[in-house]
Amino acid sequence: MATKLQIIFYSMYGHIYRMTEAIAEGVREVKDVEADIYRVPELVPDEILEKSGAKEAQKAYSHIPIIQVDQMTQADAYIFGTPTRFGNMCSQMRNFLDQLGGLWMKNSFVGKVGSVYTSTGSQHGGQETTITSFHTTLLHLGMVIVGLPYSERRQMTMEEISGGTPYGASTIAGEGKRMPSENELAMARYQGKHVAEIAKALKQGRSK
Repeated sequence: MATKLQIIFYSMYGHIYRMTEAIAEGVREVKDVEADIYRVPELVPDEILEKSGAKEAQKAYSHIPIIQVDQMTQADAYIFGTPTRFGNMCSQMRNFLDQLGGLWMKNSFVGKVGSVYTSTGSQHGGQETTITSFHTTLLHLGMVIVGLPYSERRQMTMEEISGGTPYGASTIAGEGKRMPSENELAMARYQGKHVAEIAKALKQGRSK
């Protein structure tokens, strides 16, 4: 039986969506692991999205279905993507996670894999705090947390300005004008593959 992994993200201007595509590419490198991609619901009014230019940017991934809470029971692992908001996850992601109380009461996530990736506007804009504070929620849900190990050497680069943390892949948006670099996308692919391999191994171990 295939291991099922859900990639759940919020992206305002497309940076996290581009990272999501790379995460999914990595997941799909692992045999017998299926990746489904979902968005969390938007909270910002349409008129504000229009004025900010986000509405136009979001057209590129408007085809991605919006996740429903009960759909999360179908997965063995989850990789969450969120931009940072003052060193924390965005409100759209927080709002969605806050609806998981019913599944939490049923221990629906205990022993399942959880992982996180992010984006920030600047090099030191809260990438690590966004991911590690997200981990707190995953621990409360009972998940097994997986990050981005230093076996992925790209996070050690000194040749360019780049995202990348041991807690999860990341990108620097640069006030929205900079899209993920190839170095950042490669780390996202590595994380996707790494999470998929661990999720698959855990599922196979439990089935023996």
